[in-house]
Amino acid sequence: MVMAVILLTAGSCRTTRKISKVIATKDSVVVINTTAADSIRLVNEVLEGLHKNYIDFKTFSAKIKVDYEDSKGKQPDVNAYVRIFKDSLIWINVRASFLDIDAFRILIRPDSVFVVNKLDKEVQFRSLDYLQDVTQIPFDFKTLQDLLVGNPVFLDSNIVAFRKTESKYLLSAVGPFFKHLLTISSDNKAVLHSKLDDVDLMRSRTADITYSDFETRNGPLFATRREITVAEKTRLDIRMNYKQYDFNKELSISFTIPKSYKRR
Repeated sequence: MVMAVILLTAGSCRTTRKISKVIATKDSVVVINTTAADSIRLVNEVLEGLHKNYIDFKTFSAKIKVDYEDSKGKQPDVNAYVRIFKDSLIWINVRASFLDIDAFRILIRPDSVFVVNKLDKEVQFRSLDYLQDVTQIPFDFKTLQDLLVGNPVFLDSNIVAFRKTESKYLLSAVGPFFKHLLTISSDNKAVLHSKLDDVDLMRSRTADITYSDFETRNGPLFATRREITVAEKTRLDIRMNYKQYDFNKELSISFTIPKSYKRR
């Protein structure tokens, strides 16, 4: 289960496109007049704000305190040390807080996953499909990368509904996997909440991601606290607190596999 937590802790904010029509769905409460030019302009302004907040980078590193609860109850906290080389490599060292020892070391490439389990002294080699098997979410490398960095995930350009309140915008889109409802701050266009519901009516898979405690001290607008809930047959609640993070620093990684470890 530690693997599921770390692989979930992390989008793609696509380039703004012109929207000619905004359609109300049953999930929307108040929808701006879809025929007014001002309404179309406002939707495009929100999308442009999301695009400007997209975090582009070369390298990323972070220390994340992760606590989580699954069907068996609250699990021991872990610290995840993350290093990312954009679009090529994600390195994660998972340290068990209660034991104060390294528990897992994970290397993720666009086509493969390597997991060194230091507790059981074994190593696993898997294709990237392993991420989907573990998390039951259709992850690819870029989605996981964006989730860890803080970009919105599974955001499709097929906008179907839009609502404006005094302090927030609600934007609804439909993609190949999920119906997606985003709550966006009206002042800085930060994504505050992301709700995903499976488009497959035969499944009840849902995910909620809440972003909070934003900072700009290291450049981009960055949420230092995130809460993720994933549910289908069971429920997983994850809370992530970014204790440290840096962009575009020179990084190195170490990923050795002891010869005595079992291969799986």
